[in-house]
Amino acid sequence: MADDMGAAKERRILVAVDESEESMNALSWCLKNVLVSTSSSKDTLILLYVKPPRVVYSALDGTGYLFSSDIMETMQKYSNDIADCVIEKAKRMCREQFQDVKVETMIEHGDPRDFICQIAEKLNVDMLVMGSHGYGVIKRAFLGSVSNHCAQNVKCPVLIVKRPKSASGSK
Repeated sequence: MADDMGAAKERRILVAVDESEESMNALSWCLKNVLVSTSSSKDTLILLYVKPPRVVYSALDGTGYLFSSDIMETMQKYSNDIADCVIEKAKRMCREQFQDVKVETMIEHGDPRDFICQIAEKLNVDMLVMGSHGYGVIKRAFLGSVSNHCAQNVKCPVLIVKRPKSASGSK
């Protein structure tokens, strides 16, 4: 994108990532097709991982077992490790394609549908990029569609990257 003077405009592109193959495919597609591979590129990629809300356990779960604070801490550490791993994988993909791309990372906790929309608005991004799991009508009715929710509620352009046809045969 260039303004009237011919200088490149800085774009802030939010890419929602998670542990799915679809989100990494969306990031890869964005790197190949949206970012300009010039040394004067001023684009900034913001990688956002939203940890789903943790299931609230009472002192006793449904089977009568007690969850100790050690178990709760272990579950929290596991969740943090997954988030860190996903962000590191995404950053590595960015560095492999563009050594000088500006990358910012964010890890949030909550409902991905709500947080992705809130962060897009708060940061005033130029574009939101996300993957689509390609669920059919029935699964989408029960599980909801994060990408559809964001497309309907975010004010910036939303790019939803579908899975390649060769990978979508089994779901």
